[in-house]
Amino acid sequence: MNKYMKSILTSATLVITALTLSTTTNAASIKKASTGTIHNRVARTYSYAKKMIKENKTGLSGQRSDIFSKKLNPDTGAAAGYSDFLLGLKGNGYKFTTKEKTLLRKNLMIKKTTPAATMANAVMAVQAMGLNARDYKPYGHKKGYNLVTKLYQTSIFKQTASAQSQVLIAVSMSSKFKQPKGAKFSKASLSARLVKSQLNNHGWTYNNQQGAKDADTTSMVLAALVRGKVNTTNVKASMLKGQKFLAAIAQPSGAFGYTFYGKTTPNANSTAEAIIALSNDSGMKKYVNNAAMKASQTRTPFYAMLTYVNKSGSIKNAATQLYGVGQVNLAIAAYKAALKNRSVYTIN
Repeated sequence: MNKYMKSILTSATLVITALTLSTTTNAASIKKASTGTIHNRVARTYSYAKKMIKENKTGLSGQRSDIFSKKLNPDTGAAAGYSDFLLGLKGNGYKFTTKEKTLLRKNLMIKKTTPAATMANAVMAVQAMGLNARDYKPYGHKKGYNLVTKLYQTSIFKQTASAQSQVLIAVSMSSKFKQPKGAKFSKASLSARLVKSQLNNHGWTYNNQQGAKDADTTSMVLAALVRGKVNTTNVKASMLKGQKFLAAIAQPSGAFGYTFYGKTTPNANSTAEAIIALSNDSGMKKYVNNAAMKASQTRTPFYAMLTYVNKSGSIKNAATQLYGVGQVNLAIAAYKAALKNRSVYTIN
């Protein structure tokens, strides 16, 4: 979307009324993922994910490494993408074993210098596994400590929009997550930061580069703003603009992608991120697999995402299977939760 809004909506009522995107495409004319396709392909990739966690491997073939390993990942103790992977498993009904929980507790690295996004991933992973992020006990420790408090006490000032989104999602996971005294941010101040970093095209990018079209970061910010539940006029107006931007960059195939030098490459991960964002907003979930976001769209994002699931359950063209399988399973879980008027990120 290249048109700038000439004025910001100042009435909360107008914002709420406008949140449902208009479309000239009838829901019946768009190709949806059928029940049979959903059952078959979801089963494949969920089965692949279960094998990955049982083997502690980032994939089942080709180049792969340990998911949890202090040696391989001395700053985090886990491979990039592990928190989404665990949340996806949790959201699809997986029951983590004591052995798997111990593996996380033996390897997860929490340091004084741990940055906010890394801390946020730890909070989400611990909570997803059924452990208590407010009383996390590393392996061999009798006394636990509060990861949520530590996160609130970590600076977010120089973090990217995607990192700040992860933080906002993490602190919004449970009603038991309370902002402590001496916190360096609040949900309101973090939401305001994200609104301020919105670009002129009304999206968000990883590096705040004007003119870029970044479906992944835009989707993450939209999901975070919904989870933050800061219902100010500015936040609502920002979300509406962001949703319109996301609709504008949807491909006719229903997929989303990253744009580099003017060329957009649709992919499973970008599509999954968009589905997660749409699923976390009650007014937007219909665009996952029921209605078109714009007239040129011929397939739903859910249909598009499932086309990337290989026969093995791995994800076609994924940078790593931990990212690919993890985010696709998280998107599936997010939509399942949305159909029950829940959020995949709510874990008390």
